[in-house]
Amino acid sequence: MNSGLQETSLPGVPLFARGKVRDVYDLGERLLIVATDRISAFDCVLPTPVPQKGVILTQMSLFWLSMMSDILPNHLITADVAEYPADLRKYRDQLEGRSMLVRKARRIDVECVVRGYLAGSGWKDYQKTGMVCGHALLPGLRECDKLPEPIFTPATKEESGHDVNVSREHLVTLVGRELASELERLSLAVYERGRQYAEKRGIIIADTKFEFGWIDGRISLIDEIMSPDSSRFWPADTYQPGRAQDSFDKQYVRDYLETLDWDKTPPAPPLPADILAGTQAKYREAYERLVGKPFRPPEGA
Repeated sequence: MNSGLQETSLPGVPLFARGKVRDVYDLGERLLIVATDRISAFDCVLPTPVPQKGVILTQMSLFWLSMMSDILPNHLITADVAEYPADLRKYRDQLEGRSMLVRKARRIDVECVVRGYLAGSGWKDYQKTGMVCGHALLPGLRECDKLPEPIFTPATKEESGHDVNVSREHLVTLVGRELASELERLSLAVYERGRQYAEKRGIIIADTKFEFGWIDGRISLIDEIMSPDSSRFWPADTYQPGRAQDSFDKQYVRDYLETLDWDKTPPAPPLPADILAGTQAKYREAYERLVGKPFRPPEGA
């Protein structure tokens, strides 16, 4: 297993932002988004990258963006390094398979979360109030129960720390009724198509989150979409409500960290080789089940 890419270095290319996973570069009217192999948990970036994780995330997002292109547009221009500006091609070793050249969008500062199952912060809220982000749910639901219908549960987008769940009514005060309604419609439509597709391939997408922005006056999908970093992926063959589920996402890493004497503040501890291998295997299996072919990193990735 190679060591993984913890951080990109593209001298001469202006860095726009370095997030928990992605390094974003400013190319004027366009952005270059590079998915590194960084992994975060409990809002801390871990010092140990998961090899090929960024490639898997990027290839999965490209797959979904293509599938959803008839529902709404997205920001993708190309993911082929050969089509990038000439001054970027010399960094092919850092970009191949894990980067996207995209159009700049005027971001709508809301996390558009859709939940099909009762888990995570939604489960915690339900236990306290019987509601999730303003949705009154039936009494007596168990952890990880499937909801009668998927629900739209937006959250504020925070630059640091956890995003904060809000009600649909609060979203209206932030963006207006018409836009709030359209964000809900689009989020549910994309989730429903993805959910149905994934279930046929043995994966439950319990919940996920989307980001949208304005491009040429149209709402467009931006950032990643339905990856193990932005979603809860559960294997359908072991699903059993009333408990926490096995998963293809980074819950595997969280579970390991919970066994340590760590107070969840930086610096985060390194991950041992077996946890790295197990995490990579889960991401790879999710990709192969969904895309329907073996994961083979593009040459040079």
